[in-house]
Amino acid sequence: MNRELLIRYIVGEATEDEKGRITQWLDSDSEHMREFLALRKLYDITLWQSNEKNIQHISESKSGQGLTAKKLIFELVKVAAIFVITILGALHFLQTPKVVEPVAMQTIRVPAGQRAELTLTDGSRVWLNAKTTFIFPNHFDPGSRIVTLDGEGYFEVVSNKKQPFTVKTPNYDLKVWGTKFNVLAYSGKPFFETALFEGSVELLNPGGEKGELINPNERIFLDNDRLKRGPISNYNHFLWKEGMISFDNESFPEMVRKLELYFDLKIVVKNKSLLSYTCTGKFRTKDGVDHILKVLQLSNHFRFKIDDKLNIITID
Repeated sequence: MNRELLIRYIVGEATEDEKGRITQWLDSDSEHMREFLALRKLYDITLWQSNEKNIQHISESKSGQGLTAKKLIFELVKVAAIFVITILGALHFLQTPKVVEPVAMQTIRVPAGQRAELTLTDGSRVWLNAKTTFIFPNHFDPGSRIVTLDGEGYFEVVSNKKQPFTVKTPNYDLKVWGTKFNVLAYSGKPFFETALFEGSVELLNPGGEKGELINPNERIFLDNDRLKRGPISNYNHFLWKEGMISFDNESFPEMVRKLELYFDLKIVVKNKSLLSYTCTGKFRTKDGVDHILKVLQLSNHFRFKIDDKLNIITID
């Protein structure tokens, strides 16, 4: 993929047609996603200084084939040098009117069976699970930090009481401060859950001003269209951000739901007696659904076949 086009996508200047081409390119190979995230991190570093010529220079220097480690290190050294020069010239720049960069929205779509990690311009870190779409600005406005999540994400938000951090989801909005939390909210799916590990989170109805506060080590989730709260019961689930899928005495239907969601496929269970089975195990996402089912069938005694053309797995 042309590096100049990727740079335009990162800064929010790509056309709708170009966005579609880039999305297809990211979905086609996990290496493409890694290449994109490496370029994205390099761009994030350049935001420490506002000289637009440096961004253009990065775009031109990446116009060759492949984003090699050697090239990336070379670019990082150059950016670091610029950063040092900027610090040494700070007194001069304090007397120069600051040019405000316009806000441009950016989108990351994580393919099935993959995950992504990025650092926002305020230093907050975000992990994204498979089939997740994440929309965020190239920099935050002074009074707020707003991002949009459709899928599953784990957040480590940098504390800033003057600039609250808001995550908009298809179900609810989450207003947070210095916080570590996980949120599960896929559009079109009948489930929602947010789990708080430390800090403070307020759950709001979309557009609401006051909602429910969540305590550390507590989760709020939808159950039959009603919000409920309780302690976090299965911390292994959150291993997904390390590339793991965990089943801890999980019901067979719940196991099927997770595999369908994360690998973007349809699973048909013909033998209804299997629905009373439970599943336990930890698996690497990159090993694929075929490996996971082969291991699970050793203790649950079922058979399955995969139709790659229709993207359907039949279990009986």
